[in-house]
Amino acid sequence: MFMKRIFHAAALALFITAPLHAGEVMLTISGDVAPGPDGGDWTFDSEALHALPVTSFTTSTIWTDGPQSFEGVLLKTLLDRVGAAEGTIKAIALNDYMVEVPTEDAVDGGPIIAYMRNGHEIGVRDKGPLWLVYPFDANRTYQSEEYYSRSIWQLKRLTIADGK
Repeated sequence: MFMKRIFHAAALALFITAPLHAGEVMLTISGDVAPGPDGGDWTFDSEALHALPVTSFTTSTIWTDGPQSFEGVLLKTLLDRVGAAEGTIKAIALNDYMVEVPTEDAVDGGPIIAYMRNGHEIGVRDKGPLWLVYPFDANRTYQSEEYYSRSIWQLKRLTIADGK
């Protein structure tokens, strides 16, 4: 029984720290979007996310010490890519935690789906592999509980609901 617990602990540690590889789905986008390449939901692995235009910024967050550099895909770019309707985004984390984000947040100079922090892939232990981050320091409007609550980490799924 002791050895079994050690094995499970080691396997969990590997999962938490191991980077995702090409082919492993990092993000699924569904709902009121155009059909994905295979006619269903949109899925993005590391390679597909890295193939999209990269946006980066440095900002402070309420969860980290000092300014942090984030790199990823502008939320606007991602929603445009999948043909998302205007409305509400249900952003869901690995542990099924969910927040709602209005599609109006998807603007140039707005939030990104970050996959890098301070030059390194974001591990699950460090709020990754994906983190919806706003450029808090660049826009005082983002420095409020309303926007902090939308900055979901360990992101795995976006579901778009038409606002009509």
